[in-house]
Amino acid sequence: MLIVLSSVFVVSLLSCKKNQCADCHYDKDGAEIEIGEKCGDEMEALEANGYTDSTGTYVVHCGH
Repeated sequence: MLIVLSSVFVVSLLSCKKNQCADCHYDKDGAEIEIGEKCGDEMEALEANGYTDSTGTYVVHCGH
């Protein structure tokens, strides 16, 4: 019974994290550029890979 409850708890935590949303931005030339609210996999990908525009790739910060 404990194993089943533990498994449900872990799955619940993972699904909650996947659906998290946060406002994201990157810094460019000393300015904070807002890119809006991102959720789940999209937010994780931006934080891992950064945001790319015609001038380069920038580190993304999301408040979560």
